Amino acid sequence: MASLLYRLGRACFRRRGRVVAVWLILLAALGGAAVAFKGPTSGEFRMPGTESQRAMDALKKEFPAAGGATGTIVVAAPANTKLTEAQVAPIVRQAKAVPGVVGAADPFRARSVSPDGRYALIQVQFAGQIADITGAQRTAYKDIAHGAHGGLRVETGGDVAKDGGGGEATEGIGVVVAAVVLLITFASLVAAGMTLLNALIGVAVGMAGLYSLTSVVELNDASPVLALMLGLAVGIDYSLFITSRYRQYRLDGMEPDEAAGRAIGTAGSAVVFAGATVVIALAGLSVVGIPFLAAMGLAAAATVAVAVLVALTLLPAVLAFAGARVLPRRHRAGRVGVHEKEKLGYRWGRVVTRLRLPILLVGVVALGALALPVTHMRLALPDAGTAAKDSAQRKAYDLTSEGFGKGYNGRLVAVVSGHDATATRAAAQQAATLLNGVHGVRAVAPAQYNGAKTTALLAVIPTTGPSDAATEDTVHAIRDKVSAVRGADVALTGTTAVGIDISEKLAHALPIYLLLVVGLSVLLLMLVFRSILVPIKAAVGFLLTVGATFGITTAVFQQGHLAGLVGVATPGPLISFLPIILIGILFGLAMDYEVFIVSKMREDFVHGDKPRQATINGLGENARVVTAAAIIMISVFAGFMITPDPIIKSIGFALAVGVFIDAFVVRMTLVPAVMAVLGRAAWWLPRWLDRVLPDLDIEGEKLRREPAVPQEAPYTYSVR
Repeated sequence: MASLLYRLGRACFRRRGRVVAVWLILLAALGGAAVAFKGPTSGEFRMPGTESQRAMDALKKEFPAAGGATGTIVVAAPANTKLTEAQVAPIVRQAKAVPGVVGAADPFRARSVSPDGRYALIQVQFAGQIADITGAQRTAYKDIAHGAHGGLRVETGGDVAKDGGGGEATEGIGVVVAAVVLLITFASLVAAGMTLLNALIGVAVGMAGLYSLTSVVELNDASPVLALMLGLAVGIDYSLFITSRYRQYRLDGMEPDEAAGRAIGTAGSAVVFAGATVVIALAGLSVVGIPFLAAMGLAAAATVAVAVLVALTLLPAVLAFAGARVLPRRHRAGRVGVHEKEKLGYRWGRVVTRLRLPILLVGVVALGALALPVTHMRLALPDAGTAAKDSAQRKAYDLTSEGFGKGYNGRLVAVVSGHDATATRAAAQQAATLLNGVHGVRAVAPAQYNGAKTTALLAVIPTTGPSDAATEDTVHAIRDKVSAVRGADVALTGTTAVGIDISEKLAHALPIYLLLVVGLSVLLLMLVFRSILVPIKAAVGFLLTVGATFGITTAVFQQGHLAGLVGVATPGPLISFLPIILIGILFGLAMDYEVFIVSKMREDFVHGDKPRQATINGLGENARVVTAAAIIMISVFAGFMITPDPIIKSIGFALAVGVFIDAFVVRMTLVPAVMAVLGRAAWWLPRWLDRVLPDLDIEGEKLRREPAVPQEAPYTYSVR
């Protein structure tokens, strides 16, 4: 691999104009396609094969009028007064006048007035799906709450009240921090700017390609943001690693094109491996069997793949244009002092290897303690109760809970499907009787029938909120109870039921996916490092990272510890797909740091250094670059925490925490401590396995043995 990438890097360096032109043309073409074909993303979470999704599909077929987006307007009279039809009628008319609305139910006729007469719910039905609702429609709908209503309080809730977007411009924070870190790391404005520009071009190409497909591929709202978040982080990191290696080769006296070839052949090999692990882990989300999760994984994997290609081809071309200006000014001026301080990484490496046993003990115990909240972790889809307190959704949620109880925010729907009208009616009556006897059910509305009278729906109001643990018990109790209905099929659905089904399916898939990822890491690292114990150590370190990250995220977002510092309005269950997404992403990022640090350890050990010195060298040579890369990644991910969207906020927080733990605690502290304890045993591999495993040559050993490729033509560059 190293030889192939060496030739690729050298060719791109020498043909820099053509390479840059190809990428710019590709960016322009994909950008134009994105503008022309960009389609809407969806906030819907589908779960094929579950009872709730089957019932939801039946509703859309038998009750097409109910298939569009919905909203709920909550009206409240002043204290100690009651609403009148005359007061509410103008609000109903105003709701009907919103563009795209096909119906708004009078609460007095729909019997959606609270027992004390002070509160009322107006159900609003739109013709289009939530993805089709325009900004103008959302604004017109939410403006209803801001009108003069004669002293009444009016709040607009439901899907339509949710603010669009949620991640715009947050990536700017990460880019600014990345620029500062790169400038400090390289001590060269040209090197920092070139590295950042290269990564941004890769992200732009990846995102343009992704948006150009949204008209034919359905993506969840979180998919583009996750792809942007990850593509930006790894794009900067990959460019940073290769540029750092190129500069080192230049300082060692290599010719520019030879240094570029060697950098792509060595650091580029590690980038290919690290990128491949991220892509495989993200693409592996497809095996879970959840379409929206598979789409999220594939979208993010695509941007990572583009980041790898850009780093391997565009970066050496940009390095050629930069010339000697990529080096620090003092090196270009020949002012390299002989008394330069020893790198901090070497000093830290000596401390860790000397105190290896105490450090291992403290580190493992500390990470284990941070993981303890995981035992209480709960998963669910987000609801309006976790939205920002000043948002329209949250205000409507709180007012509904105040007037009707939390259960009205998590209404369930029982869909009764029979062979004929008589069987359906009998089954609906039997189901209503059974439902009224279920503990946790507050009320059951009268049955509504489709035109053929073969399908009925029963609105079920639980006593608890949509994300309460008791509601999950109520859903299971309802399903057990209605299984006794004869003559028709009864299925429970609704947003709350769909969320519970998704959470349970993901919880069942999580151990399998974790085993797949850990098994993959052991196999891939065995190929890279030709060792048994190093891959096992890496996998255990990954598990420590994941456990501690889950624990901290649970403590903040679910239990509410320090929640105000990260802008969590109301603590609640974690997003149901957060753990599996986090595992997929952190796995790849953890392998980035593992490869860059441990590959240097192996390289020096193979060339004759003692195990302890090789460990110190591996940390000493790479600590600065890994630190810079980790800070950049943490900044990019943390920048997404300012969005009000609880999904993006929790993903950004968890990834930032996970990268911090994995880079600074696990890879740069526990890993060298373990390597120092293992000594030569770390590199043990049975001879039969050594013969079977292919030699990937990540360290570029073959490049050391092979003479440099002769110059094709005299090469000149500017030293300005």
